[in-house]
Amino acid sequence: MSAILTRPRPQAAAPSRRQRGSVLDALPTIASVAILLLMFVYGEMAYGKIFQANTISNLFINSSYLIILAVGMTFVILTGGIDLSVGAVIAVSSLSGVFLANAGVPVLIAVPTTILIGSLFGLVSGVLVQYFNVQPFIATLAMMFLARGIASIMATTPVRLDDDSAFRALATPIKLIDGPKTNDLVVTPSVLIMIVVVIVAVLVLKRTCFGRTVYAIGGAENSAGLMGLPVARTKLWVYLISGTLAGLAAVVYTARTGIAQNVTGVGWELDAIAAVVIGGTMLTGGYGFVLGSVVGALVIGMMTLLITRDGTVPPEATTIITGGILLAFVLLQRVVLLRKKKKA
Repeated sequence: MSAILTRPRPQAAAPSRRQRGSVLDALPTIASVAILLLMFVYGEMAYGKIFQANTISNLFINSSYLIILAVGMTFVILTGGIDLSVGAVIAVSSLSGVFLANAGVPVLIAVPTTILIGSLFGLVSGVLVQYFNVQPFIATLAMMFLARGIASIMATTPVRLDDDSAFRALATPIKLIDGPKTNDLVVTPSVLIMIVVVIVAVLVLKRTCFGRTVYAIGGAENSAGLMGLPVARTKLWVYLISGTLAGLAAVVYTARTGIAQNVTGVGWELDAIAAVVIGGTMLTGGYGFVLGSVVGALVIGMMTLLITRDGTVPPEATTIITGGILLAFVLLQRVVLLRKKKKA
């Protein structure tokens, strides 16, 4: 009597709970990438000349300051905090930089000083949050009013950089690809600075103990402290980073426009928060990507570009549309959190 032995066919392993959680967590980021691609497709179909080198160049050049702001805000939100002062800090830093440059101060001193002013505001915010137990919303709101007030004292009318100021060198076009007519692929030193900031931020968050501590604080600050992680020092550094990058964003923006004024940066802190949330970083902290924030900033920049191309939509609609997209992503985050709790 013979027996036929059959070996069962191997079946594909079901995705683990951790894998399902990773896909679920990344859902907002995936959605933001899809929205950006749809914007490009819609723009090309409706207005044409969107998938061009000069359009891509202008998108990154015009969004470079917002991307830098969003990177700094990502660090803060990952810890479960918020920084409402960055827009006003840009105004103070920008005015300071222009005054220094116009007074004949060498650019190698004027630019670092502009950035350090942002660092000072970030440091004070971090001290208030960590060592005086002030809620991040209140601490950074106070710094926002302080910075905006100082900017208003410094100047009530726009201040323009001298035409021959070395400050403007950061906005000098660098042609990478010489295309037909004006369709050139162009970058500026400011764009290169933005790329370096993004790369460094990604490496810091993913490859260093500091980055892992940032995520741990956002996940559960008490647990991070019990594990012996340097919570106080890390939170102080997070706000310092945010303020420093706000000062750097001021340098980038001022070099491009050549103008500083006390109303510069009004509402930009909300744009930065929106870019971070649209990019998939959880407002509750503990999860998010720097590259997601970059995508979020590009979504806002692309939306502005499409509204400008249309010509019939008022610029104020940008705020309304941004608010609608932000609300949708906040609701999406809420769904993700509820699903995670249900699976836990």
